[in-house]
Amino acid sequence: MTSPLSPEQLERLARKRAGAKLGWYVHATVYVLVNLVLFGMSHYGFGSRPWSVFPLLGWGLGLALHGISVFMLGTGGGLRERLVQKERERLQRQQGPGGTP
Repeated sequence: MTSPLSPEQLERLARKRAGAKLGWYVHATVYVLVNLVLFGMSHYGFGSRPWSVFPLLGWGLGLALHGISVFMLGTGGGLRERLVQKERERLQRQQGPGGTP
């Protein structure tokens, strides 16, 4: 098991995680607002083809990957922590009672 974090380390980690999540929320808000403008321009302004779907999909992929990195794979994320724990347990089993791998 890992040793408990000091109050300063907990505060630093909490601020880092909160900052990453806030960054994603800002990214998502800008994504929605900009794509609403692009949709309006596409359908009511420039041309008759719905071209706004291309930036919507491309940027949407980037937003999804950003979300995965923040909420699932980031430091302290659930998936990352489970993988680290499994790897730690595997290494401890390989090491055995003698202490050498």
